Amino acid sequence: MDTPDAPARPRTARQVTGQAGEDAALEHLARQGLTLVTRNFRCKAGEIDLVMRDRASLVFVEVRKRASTEYGGAAASITPAKQRRLLRAAQFYLLRYTTPPACRFDVVAIDGERIRWLKNAIEA
Repeated sequence: MDTPDAPARPRTARQVTGQAGEDAALEHLARQGLTLVTRNFRCKAGEIDLVMRDRASLVFVEVRKRASTEYGGAAASITPAKQRRLLRAAQFYLLRYTTPPACRFDVVAIDGERIRWLKNAIEA
């Protein structure tokens, strides 16, 4: 059992790669004028990598990073099951609002060094 004074657990290679992808996506979106609201929102329904604000809209962002486009690439790795988990997590996130803002689901797909921002990539 971890205690407050216990050292952090070592991160796996997958976690390090995922963090680097999220960092790159955050930087890319910030350059486009979006502002960070929350990072790595977790709930029993799932996880949302980035919650951003784009003017009056709330943007739920899924970040996918792949070394190459082999096997369809990063964007193709978002399965229907993953989309359902994202939608449920977003619904849970929106419970904090009495009147939820307009929102959308974007994907930042990173294949090697190529970053693609796909707006409204997931239909709610």
